[in-house]
Amino acid sequence: MRTCIILNPIAGAVKNVDAIRERLRGLNSERFCICERSGDAEKFANEASDFDLVVSAGGDGTLNEVVNGIARGGCKAALGVLPLGTGNDFARTLGVPNNLDTAIEQIMAGKTRAIDLVRVTSDSVRYFANVSSGGFSGVVDEKLTPEMKRTAAFSELRGYATRVALDGAEALDLDLYNVVVANGRYVAGGIPIAPEADLVDGLLDIVLIPERGPAELAILAAQILVGKHLSSDAIIFRRAKKIAISSRPGMWFNVDGELIGNEPATFELLPQALRCVVGTA
Repeated sequence: MRTCIILNPIAGAVKNVDAIRERLRGLNSERFCICERSGDAEKFANEASDFDLVVSAGGDGTLNEVVNGIARGGCKAALGVLPLGTGNDFARTLGVPNNLDTAIEQIMAGKTRAIDLVRVTSDSVRYFANVSSGGFSGVVDEKLTPEMKRTAAFSELRGYATRVALDGAEALDLDLYNVVVANGRYVAGGIPIAPEADLVDGLLDIVLIPERGPAELAILAAQILVGKHLSSDAIIFRRAKKIAISSRPGMWFNVDGELIGNEPATFELLPQALRCVVGTA
């Protein structure tokens, strides 16, 4: 099996690149790529279209780049995940162990499964396998410049006047703090934002958080931390294959750490469009 490994040397769990490379020797990779700047992982994956397996060795950001390189390049390679980041949220959903040696063994076992992929169209087109969030998300807030914060009205906590269209049928007009569009289950290092999400069910899990008072939000935050929020009256939960979102002010969306703009965003699920190495259990 022709294997290409793409390593992010500044991923959170990487302390010694040479030591990591030595541990990866068992994968017998034909090509070993080390990222030097943002965008490298996507480029390397795109160039590996004739390989059987592309291994993302890094965090969720590296993984997102690799996924985009595979999707854009029409690559038929399977995706292997070695969780070397600080969050490793998609790896959790995929059932990849945090222990590097065990994860390597899992890849060597070579069991694959076709999972759903998501394409989001906004200022640009991006693909993702895990979760996108928009609005007053702390993850988004960390990435915004002061100018972006002003245009997105981040200076004070208030809702976005939002239209959410589901599968071209149901349309909701709501004042929302947050929109979460999930294929995977976890964000921010293991928070189960979409605890019932299934990578092969052909549906997006959508969590909408309307305007609420501080007390209700505090209770909701505690419920989200333990994955008990889907039954809460403080959220709106839906499933759909396609979701179109527009808002005033424009809602910035974050996909695995990358901002994709604050124009209207359309999320489309691509059923079983990505082959991934999974556990043997």
